[in-house]
Amino acid sequence: MTTSPTLRLDRVTIGALSCVSLAVAPGEIHCLSGPSGSGKSRLLRAVADLEPHDGEVWLGDTTQASLPAHVWRARVMLVPAESQWWADSVGEHMPQAAPADLDALGFTSEVLAWQVSRLSSGEKQRLALLRAISRAPSALLLDEPTANLDEASSRRVEAWLVARTRERGWPVLWVAHDPDQIQRVAERHWRIEGSELVEAASWM
Repeated sequence: MTTSPTLRLDRVTIGALSCVSLAVAPGEIHCLSGPSGSGKSRLLRAVADLEPHDGEVWLGDTTQASLPAHVWRARVMLVPAESQWWADSVGEHMPQAAPADLDALGFTSEVLAWQVSRLSSGEKQRLALLRAISRAPSALLLDEPTANLDEASSRRVEAWLVARTRERGWPVLWVAHDPDQIQRVAERHWRIEGSELVEAASWM
C-alpha cells in the first residue's frame, strides 16, 4: 500500500463557517453533512484552493499557501457534484484508466471510445471519479459522489472508493447526506451546525 500524508485543516474560515480544524489520516474517510446551503461544498473548494479563505490547509508538512494553485489541486483533488469535460471522447480524459477500475464501476474498455455527449449524469459521475484517481492524487475531496446514482450503483461505487482509499492510503473528505452511507464508509462524521463544524455524536 502506498501512503499519502495527513490532510489537515487549521482554523479554516470561509463564508459563515468559522475556524474549522480537523485532520484526516492516510486511508481514512471523513464525511461532512449539514443542511443545504450550509457551506459543505464551499469548504471543499477552500481545501482545494478554489476559493479564498482564512486559516491554513496542510498536506503533511506542505502548506496550501506554499504551492502554486494548480500544483496543490493536482495533489488535493476535488471531484465536484457536477463534473466538467473538455474533450470529445472519454478516453482523452483518462488514457491510463485501469481495466479493473472500469469493470468495478460497471464499464468495459469500450467506454473510452464513447463521446462524452452520450453519457448520462450517472455515467459522468462514475467516470469523473475514475478520471480523478487516474491522475494519482495524494488526497481526495468528494462532493456527493453518488448523488446521481441508483442504490445498486451507489453501493458499487462506495465499495470501490473505500477499497481504493485503503489501498492508496488517501485521506478523503466526502460530502454525504445519507446517514446509511455515512455509517458504511466513514471513520468520522462531521456536521455543519450554524457557523461551526462539529463531530456527530451518532450516525443519525
